[in-house]
Amino acid sequence: MNDLSVTRLWLMRAAFLLLTLVILFFHLLPLETTPRRWAAPDLVLCFALAWSMRRPEYVPALALACAFLLADLLLQRPPGLGAVLALIGCENLKGRSRSLRDANFAAEWISVSIIIVGIAVAYRVIHAVVLIEQPSLSLSLSELFLTLLVYPIVVAITHVGMGVRKASPGDLDGFGHRI
Repeated sequence: MNDLSVTRLWLMRAAFLLLTLVILFFHLLPLETTPRRWAAPDLVLCFALAWSMRRPEYVPALALACAFLLADLLLQRPPGLGAVLALIGCENLKGRSRSLRDANFAAEWISVSIIIVGIAVAYRVIHAVVLIEQPSLSLSLSELFLTLLVYPIVVAITHVGMGVRKASPGDLDGFGHRI
């Protein structure tokens, strides 16, 4: 059965970009007027990593770059830095997705956790090197740990609610080639 028809491929790509816009919309809503002592998880990164791990063809590099750059601009972060780091992390996972396809969820979670921690450390190191003011370490750590804890929930949502599942060895893409 051809699970990855060309129409489904483009619908899922559009769904990822729509999902990114919805997450950013709710992130920008002024629900609280006082500053919090903790930072919310990076849901855009979680969904991008989950989709890159499970179905790399749904999230091409250009779509990821646009989504992360838009997030950087709207969330008033240094434009491009988070986008480049997240894109490198997602592309790293895409390259390893075939070898991790048969692994259990714990191995996937560990792989994604290493990528998320690497992105967070690189982000802080680059900020320090170019002397950009950084958020407090407690805020960065709370965002990091919440992102790590939310990843299994994101995977459950993408698996059950959106139908983004790992490719099986016999699956075909839209052109009839094995995935």
